[in-house]
Order: sequence, then C-alpha cells, then structure tokens
Amino acid sequence: MDVSFLGGPQPQRGVGVVAPFDFALDRELWRWVPDEVSLHLTRTPFVPVEVSLGLARLVSEHETLREATQALCAVSPEVIAYACSSGSFVGGIAGEREMCAAIEQSGEVPAITTSGALLDALREIGAQRIALVTPYTSSVTQSLEEYLAEGGITVTGRAFLGLTRHIWKVPYRDVVDMARQAVVGEADALFISCTNLATYDVIPQLEAELRMPVLSANQVTMWAALRRIGEHAVGPYQALLDPVARSGPAAMSSSTTAVAGETVFPMPHESLDPLAPADPLSPADPLAGVDSPAGMGSLPGVDGLSGADGLPGVDPLASLGVDPMGPLGDGRGEQEAAYAGSPGLPGAETEAADGLDPPPYPDDPSGPAPI
Repeated sequence: MDVSFLGGPQPQRGVGVVAPFDFALDRELWRWVPDEVSLHLTRTPFVPVEVSLGLARLVSEHETLREATQALCAVSPEVIAYACSSGSFVGGIAGEREMCAAIEQSGEVPAITTSGALLDALREIGAQRIALVTPYTSSVTQSLEEYLAEGGITVTGRAFLGLTRHIWKVPYRDVVDMARQAVVGEADALFISCTNLATYDVIPQLEAELRMPVLSANQVTMWAALRRIGEHAVGPYQALLDPVARSGPAAMSSSTTAVAGETVFPMPHESLDPLAPADPLSPADPLAGVDSPAGMGSLPGVDGLSGADGLPGVDPLASLGVDPMGPLGDGRGEQEAAYAGSPGLPGAETEAADGLDPPPYPDDPSGPAPI
C-alpha cells in the first residue's frame, strides 16, 4: 500500500521537564501544550521521604538537576522546566535563580522553575495581593509565603490540607472548597500551589465564581516554558492565557457595588459545579444565558445579574433570605474560614487555623479514607 501521501510526522519543538519522583500528573501538563510542541519528562531519583521541606531540598539539589538535565538534552529540548513548587521556593529567590543557573550550565538551554514562573505570572496579570491554596503542611505553606513576600507579594488568606503524600488524589471539589475559604480579603488573584495537585478544569470555574484570575502551579510552569520558546499555552477561559477571559469575569471586581441610591449589594457569586466543563459558547461571561430567578423558578444557588426590579448587581436570592455564600446546595454545608488540616490522613500535619476545625469532606461525613 502506498502511504507516501500521509507525509509527516510534523516537526516538533521540545520542552524538557524535570519533575519530582512522585509526580503523577503528566497528562495534565500536556493539556496546556499546543500540538506542535512535545514534552520530554524525567524524574528525580526516589528517596523515602514524604512531602516536607526536607524533601523539597532533596529534589532540588544541584547535582540532581544536572543529571536530569543531561538525560533530557539527549532529545534536544529548547527549554527545560523544573516542575516543582516547593523544590523551587524552599531556597528563596536566590535559591531559585541558582537552580536555573545549574540547569542552564549543564544543558546550555534556557531554564525556568515553577516558583520563578509564578512571580512572572503575577507580574503579567498585575497582582500583588493573593489568596493561597496548598495541599502542604503548615511549615511548607509558610515557606511559600516567605518566598512570595520576598518577591513583593502579600498573602491575604490561605487554606491548606496538611498532606504529606498522594497529593495527586485530591479531588477538584476539595480544591474548590479550599479556594472559597482562602479568599477572605481583598485579593487580586488566587494561586493554587503544587504541581501534583490537579487544577486544569477547575480554573475557569473558580475565575467565574470568585471574579478574579486563578493561577496554578502547572499552569504557570507551562505558560512560562512555552513563552520562553515563543509558543502559547492552551487554556480556554483561563485569565493568564486567554485575553477573552482576562477581560471577562476574571477582571470583574468582587468588591461591593452601589445600586439604587444608597443601597449597597455584594456582587453575586455563582455556585458552579467544579466538575462541569466550561461552556464554550460563553467565554466572556459564564452568567450569560442564565435567567434570574423570576417567579422563584430558577435553580437554587445560581445567581442572575438582575433581580426582580431589573437592578444590575442585585442578588435575586436576597428576597428569599438565602445567603449566596452560604449552603452550597449539594450537602456540603456552610462555608467556613480558611482552614488547615485534613482528617484521617496518617502522617499529616493538622493545625486548625483560627481555632476552627476543618470541615468534613463532602462525600463522606466520616472523612476520607487514609491514602
């Protein structure tokens, strides 16, 4: 059979990725990558240490980076990305720069890290005050806050799980719950840390609900690596990547809005299902096409942009005595302040913030099974 008409394969540009030995989200990284780019991953050597500051230092040792870089250079990548948040912030800004230098000297290719990419992304969107979500223990989360402070970034609120292993198993719903609890002050953006925490599908949903840009570790890593070689990351309705999203709901202020003289109403919040894909028909405003609950016939938990009198910004659920930031309509109960800790996790550090106990997991009142 003559197959000469097939041609190809098409030339590919290469991005090398150095990931920790326990990294489990290879496929998520690929979702941000355009068709003409290939990812080439390698991992650091296994060490019998759980997620901690000690592990962060081990997986970022310069000799480890040099060996990984030499392996990747066999396939001639145009840039190498170190895909680990804690490994690249544990040494502060100076340590992050030294890591890039070690990779570049070993492979003679440009290098970026997740934490360096985070600061670049925050500058890109003009954010200086952020809410923070992590799966880490309190000590690792504190180290990230110190790194951000060194970069001129203020953390307005945070929520963390206290996990020391199996972070890739955390479901989207828990990420959403933490995000809602972390955004307690006047933040410009939300950052979800850890490259082993899945976030791709949840970013546009959180941006629509929280009315602010949402960044994640894997997102900023791929954005920075691809930008370094003149390519664009693929992420529909994500403010960092999509100009439509940046000028749409993610650009809308979550601050209070004056309506009808002296009356002040909060901007309504949606109760979106974080597991549902973004609607490709409404990139500019996820509320477009959602009817306000005239006649009390709309679904509970979904706010329209106009109330019974057609006043923009009025929460139509207010007349029902329903708090849009209250019960989520799916059995998960009311929101609480930012919390730390995850019940039932062996080896996890569980420190409750502000004296509050962590809320129960939504799907199992007794908490998650040990992982």
